[in-house]
Amino acid sequence: MEEFNLNYELVKEFIIEFIREETYSNGFKKCVVGLSGGVDSAVVAYLSAEALGKENVKAIIMPYKDSDPASKEDALLVVKKLGIPNELIDITEIVDAYFKGNVANVRKGNFLARIRMSVLFDKANEFNALVMGTSNKSELILGYSTWYGDMAASLYPIGDLYKTEVFEFARFLNVPEKIVKKKPSADLWPGQTDESELGASYKALDSILKLYIDQRITKEEILSLGYKKELVDNALNRIKKTQFKRTFPPVAKFSPRTVGLDFLYPHDFKV
Repeated sequence: MEEFNLNYELVKEFIIEFIREETYSNGFKKCVVGLSGGVDSAVVAYLSAEALGKENVKAIIMPYKDSDPASKEDALLVVKKLGIPNELIDITEIVDAYFKGNVANVRKGNFLARIRMSVLFDKANEFNALVMGTSNKSELILGYSTWYGDMAASLYPIGDLYKTEVFEFARFLNVPEKIVKKKPSADLWPGQTDESELGASYKALDSILKLYIDQRITKEEILSLGYKKELVDNALNRIKKTQFKRTFPPVAKFSPRTVGLDFLYPHDFKV
């Protein structure tokens, strides 16, 4: 099993500086964070508050009628711990005005994620702020996130940390243990958990991802290390099937320079 050992003090300093640099260079001083009550958004809130000052981080909590009540409770616990401004916005009426009758869980879950991100970007506009993304590396690599939903953010502070690392980082940051220990869930429908949908634990999947992504070890080499073929196939197939989520939408190129292909400057390029 691949080990995950990071210098979390160094990681913390790096991400805090990343948040400051990306926020200020974009011309902002504030951010909004969608607090779900889960460990990822809690970690991002903790880091953002330290980077920008607690008065400059606004938590937006967006329950739906089917949401686990504990999600709101845990989100409010983070707000209380950090002393950051917050706003509670129930999205039930918005969602139910669109859907009539029964609808598939995944379809409705994706809609919930996109509605929440729409609210976040509107609140960012009102607050003159950036939207902090809360996706981790495991979710991004596996495509386990909603395209233009929770993936739509101004920046990803923990986007290069595997979920397994986020758990340990959260403990280092003193995120409440009840948040760290609960089963990861996007809370998009009753009883939903990440690992039941992914078909394996984050620890098992992250171990494979670290070998394949970071160390560029081939599938055959991973299997030779004793990993089960079903588990490896699950992880690698998810990466392949969701590559479209990690790329700029294809542009039909016919000019000398094309957005997303060969016009690739960062946001702070010189003019």
